[in-house]
Amino acid sequence: MSVTIYHNPDCGTSRNTLAMIRGAGIEPEVVLYLEQPPSRERLVHLIQQAGLTVRDAIRIKDTPYKTLGLDDPALSDDALIESMLAHPILITRPFVETPHGVRLCRPSEVVLEILPEARTIPFTKEDGEVVIDATGQRV
Repeated sequence: MSVTIYHNPDCGTSRNTLAMIRGAGIEPEVVLYLEQPPSRERLVHLIQQAGLTVRDAIRIKDTPYKTLGLDDPALSDDALIESMLAHPILITRPFVETPHGVRLCRPSEVVLEILPEARTIPFTKEDGEVVIDATGQRV
């Protein structure tokens, strides 16, 4: 199965999502998007396939969002995309793409919507929160 995660190893949500994918026995393509940002076309595709607006896909916290004036509602989607490409830290993470769809996996268990192979495998997040218990039940 082909799975791609746009990953930031400094992000707990991204690490948990990657761990769920690997826990299902799948080694995904890991794109370190801060080092290798997606192309414009790829970013637009991910956002559209995830059913999001461009503004939904922008990370505000700990980014230059306000400094760059991206909170201006008059800015077009194209202008926002260009800013996201110029400053990849503005791309909310992690996006995951599987044959079952694309999701912005916040919280990390959203990956279960597009990764049925992981739905019954016990998983506990880094912070101790149980997502799927030892019996394979979603908590």
